[in-house]
Amino acid sequence: MEVEAATTQRQPCKNAITTKQQQQQQPSTGRLFRSPLLVVNFVLMVVGSACGPLLLRAYFLRGGNRKWLSSLLQTAGWPLLLAPLCFSYSSRRRRREVEDDGGGAGAAATPLFLMTPRLLVASAVVGLMTGVDDLLYAYGLAYLPVSTSSILISTQLAFTAAFALLLVRQRFTAFSVNAVVLLSVGAAMLGMNAGGDRPAGVSRAQYCAGFAMTLAAAALYGLVLPVMELSQARHAAARGAVTYTLVMEMQLVIGFVATAFSAVGMLVNNDFHAIPGEAQEFGLGQAGYYLLLAGSAAMYQCFFLGTIGAIFYGSALLAGVIMTVLIPVTEVLAVMFFHEPFNGTKGVALALSLWGFVSYFYGEVRAAKAAHRRRHSDEPPKPDHLDP
Repeated sequence: MEVEAATTQRQPCKNAITTKQQQQQQPSTGRLFRSPLLVVNFVLMVVGSACGPLLLRAYFLRGGNRKWLSSLLQTAGWPLLLAPLCFSYSSRRRRREVEDDGGGAGAAATPLFLMTPRLLVASAVVGLMTGVDDLLYAYGLAYLPVSTSSILISTQLAFTAAFALLLVRQRFTAFSVNAVVLLSVGAAMLGMNAGGDRPAGVSRAQYCAGFAMTLAAAALYGLVLPVMELSQARHAAARGAVTYTLVMEMQLVIGFVATAFSAVGMLVNNDFHAIPGEAQEFGLGQAGYYLLLAGSAAMYQCFFLGTIGAIFYGSALLAGVIMTVLIPVTEVLAVMFFHEPFNGTKGVALALSLWGFVSYFYGEVRAAKAAHRRRHSDEPPKPDHLDP
């Protein structure tokens, strides 16, 4: 990942500029998706979103039963960010030394962290919200098939759109409303068919609880995404710039706080002492148990880093849309690897989810074209285009 190249890119504050400036600075949809670093974050989201739920579901299917542990795995990979952050710090330090003609003052003045105390507190709050969301999602995935869970999680786009409208004044078009309605109808259809795909050994009460907790996780994460975007915008308004290094520092704090929250739950639930015994009885063997835990942590870290990067280079709503379009990948993999049932109701719900995504994306393309036309109509004519 080209960390240092990313640090030089500045993110304008979306809430502190005028409408005309927004029209001039907002990138078109096509140009946005040609951004190399956005593509990198998109790939991270694809890998994490496709593999993370499958590995976590495999943990429960093969004999795992620790909800707090599975919650911790979703953010325990935060130490992986230390390597690129150290590389970024050393690059900043070398650059300051060159600017100061080899003097030691520039190196000594290089800040170790770019976060302000206010942004640190905001990231810690987001981390706590993420920890609660991870626990809700872990409980849901323990009792639901991956295919059902994925479709329910897709409703977070509706919650993201609503919270983005309230918090960051996200433009809310008829196409966005259509996407919200379609996703809500899809979730309602699954709710009416609740229990039809109940896994063996799961009671109806557990299935309904998992259904409700997964929806609650979708709603909470729909709030987390706009809060992260708002935190970046507030920092940009105060400091004038947000770099990708700062984004990684935010994710580091979020992951640390969420992991600490889950670790406290594991201590209370005595999960740490139960891990060796669970590993010995695990269906994939003791080595497979620990490999699965490590793989889950790495995959979810890819997902969260890709998500916050998508917010940085796009918006919270864009991150939610990318998550939604990845649903078919998880659906197909769940049917292939776990032989989960995929009935007609799920098929219709999935089709509605994809229809909602297409509706949103079509509206974004139309809005980008309209903004492009307005920009060109407002520009004064160039001298070489004037009649003699």
